[in-house]
Amino acid sequence: MQRPDRSRIAGIFHNLADAAKRVFVITGRRVSAWVRRYPKTAAGLFALGIWWLFCLPEPIFDDPVSIVLEDNSGDLLGARIAADGQWRFPAQDTLPDKYDACVVAFEDKRFRWHPGVDPISLLRALWLNIRQGRVASGGSTITMQVIRLSRGNPPRTIPEKLLEIFMATRLELTRSKREILSMYAANAPFGGNVVGLEAACWRYYGKRPGSLSWAEMATMAVLPNSPALIHPGRNRNTLLQKRNRLLDHLAADGQLSESECALAKEEPLPDAPLPLPQLAPHLLDRLAARNAKTNTSRFRTTINRNLQQRIAAILSRRQELYRGNDIHNLAAVVLDVSTGQVLAYLGNVPGAGAEHGEQVDIIAAPRSTGSILKPFLYAMALQNGDILPGSLLYDVPTALGRYKPENYFETYDGVVPAKRALVRSLNVPFVLLLQQHGLEKFHFELKKLGISTLKKPPAHYGLSLILGGAEANLLDITNIYACMARRLGAFYERDGRYGAADFRPPVFFHSNDAEEPAEAEQPTSDPGILGAAAIWFTFEAMQQVERPLSAGEWQLFQASRQIAWKTGTSFGFRDAWAAGVTPRYAVGVWVGNADGEGRPGLIGVDIAAPVLFEIFEQLPYAGAWFDPPYDDMVQAAVCRQSGFRANQYCEADSVWIPKKGLNARACPYHQLLHLDPTGAWQVHSACEAPDAMQHRPWFVLSPLQEYYFVRKNPAYLPPPPFRADCIAAQTAPEQTSMQLIYPKDPTRIYVPVDLDGRLSSTVFQVAHRKPGTEIHWHLDGAYLGSTKTFHSMALQPPVGKHTLALVDQDGNRVEQAFEIIGK
Repeated sequence: MQRPDRSRIAGIFHNLADAAKRVFVITGRRVSAWVRRYPKTAAGLFALGIWWLFCLPEPIFDDPVSIVLEDNSGDLLGARIAADGQWRFPAQDTLPDKYDACVVAFEDKRFRWHPGVDPISLLRALWLNIRQGRVASGGSTITMQVIRLSRGNPPRTIPEKLLEIFMATRLELTRSKREILSMYAANAPFGGNVVGLEAACWRYYGKRPGSLSWAEMATMAVLPNSPALIHPGRNRNTLLQKRNRLLDHLAADGQLSESECALAKEEPLPDAPLPLPQLAPHLLDRLAARNAKTNTSRFRTTINRNLQQRIAAILSRRQELYRGNDIHNLAAVVLDVSTGQVLAYLGNVPGAGAEHGEQVDIIAAPRSTGSILKPFLYAMALQNGDILPGSLLYDVPTALGRYKPENYFETYDGVVPAKRALVRSLNVPFVLLLQQHGLEKFHFELKKLGISTLKKPPAHYGLSLILGGAEANLLDITNIYACMARRLGAFYERDGRYGAADFRPPVFFHSNDAEEPAEAEQPTSDPGILGAAAIWFTFEAMQQVERPLSAGEWQLFQASRQIAWKTGTSFGFRDAWAAGVTPRYAVGVWVGNADGEGRPGLIGVDIAAPVLFEIFEQLPYAGAWFDPPYDDMVQAAVCRQSGFRANQYCEADSVWIPKKGLNARACPYHQLLHLDPTGAWQVHSACEAPDAMQHRPWFVLSPLQEYYFVRKNPAYLPPPPFRADCIAAQTAPEQTSMQLIYPKDPTRIYVPVDLDGRLSSTVFQVAHRKPGTEIHWHLDGAYLGSTKTFHSMALQPPVGKHTLALVDQDGNRVEQAFEIIGK
């Protein structure tokens, strides 16, 4: 083939450019001449052009919209009506293809080709109106309808029609056909106070637009043409005929097969409008308030709609059971451990009623914590090296100034392993553990973990902080358990290191990068407040909490899932808590009355725990339990009987403990006793030759601890008493056989006044190591009497300072100063 001559081609383009230049010059001269000849007309046209350029308002639609709450897949959870009383959802960027096809086929066949006005449709409408002698057709395009809707749908007059044409051409210049169609879909009237396709789909069909069938979408396409036809009893046959004609048209265009068209025609029209879902009203209120400043109207959340509905059914069923005891409110929240996403948020039980505070979002409300914080203190004490899982904690009647903590059942063990104290939720051991750990430190650490309600200084709460003296909300509590599980679950994935974002706020919004953790941060070897081993041992203890009712023997059933869980009951039976965690999920439950009314039997393990386990049954099986974080553990010799690090006097086992446990003190209970040759008496060098002594290690409790310990541990062997000649020979007894239970330390005793105006009696108690020993009581030097076996005496000392002296039959003496303060 002969190649074209390049010079010839260049010449052709040169000639074309010259011709275009001549045309431009000639046209310019003619326009200039015309402007000089008709200056007023030219000025008017110029002004009209400027107006055309700036005739569109910005934004085109500024009507108030409903606040919309969606689940993680885009389904509707709830909505709030717009300020003008209309159900008008915020516009969406995408439209279903079915709607696109239906509305274009019905409203504007040449929508994709015309510049905003369709002359053919206008001429056809003009001819039809003249022929019938009335306005039978408007000839408006979809673009023109968008303009009319944006201007408040004014009367259809000729000047109004001309204005619509004028503005429609301008709209077509700057907006795509898809954008124009979306504006129409979001603002078209659908009958009553329903505006926009999305609101109409939920009101008439109870589903989102993308789920509508061809028949349903055809109904939505024809309805804005005559929105009043949607109401039952208003000539709905006309609506049916319009819908079916549209379906026939779609079939004729090949978008529907004949069979699809026939089946679509068999579908009924919608009945009366459906109520919009209200599956998470409290979350909707929470997010709307949180984002009011950003004018956000649509919230795509992480909520699982199906799970939300199932938990709502559980809470409603439980409320029916509990309302017989005037318990009306329940709340529950479910978090995904790995992502921190909120999967279910039931701020209050549906159906509680306004008179019982149904509108109160309990999940966000500060409530007295009861014992729900104890696992946090246990884990912190392990992390700090204050205790080991089996370390014995004091469990005896205790008075700390004016504060007298008591166990729930008012029984005491003397000493109890820390793990067992957590499993049984004993109060006194944890108050004393908090005193040992440090109130200020615990307060600071709780705030760092995420408790947002501690607004007062530590001294305001005192040691009662661990027993419900402070308030927390359900979301914070559940989220901390989720964060602990997240840290433990990811420990090996990070090669034994920690992520700085393990402890972070929960995530409410779906695919919201602003709330996702900063994964770019490098893992660190510093665990901060809680390390993996401390969390693992805490969860191991929490697994052993006895489950309610028939779930108590859960270990016997192969299908039962492992759950670390804890309950709490506030003072006065006002709040019942339950929180549980698995490697995949964290669940929190609260039961009570929103107004704070206490009810007998409102106890966490009996009322909240059954709800917790019901919710866990609705969750997918979490799989294997956490692997022990051996990289954060060490094997150490631990005293078999006391749970402390072994000293040279106790039998020890090699067990895994947290690394920080190496800082724990050695066993204080095992001592080396010096016995006489018979082994029946304790002796010392002043009364027995050292070479004649027997030296035996012994597990020794104080008389007060022993007093309570032997009741549940009858095998306990108290240390032998000192031989009589050794008691006489010693100047300072190595051990005392007698110890006061109350008052234990120098203290001020507040005594109320009875109705007769006299001070009430105060019961003084003492423990003695030898059963049956007689003890003589003296108050301020005056003899009061003696007791044997059961050593307690009710006294009425007058207001002022006193001294109580106790002398047993062997001559052992104990004195205690105290002060009586009358109220």
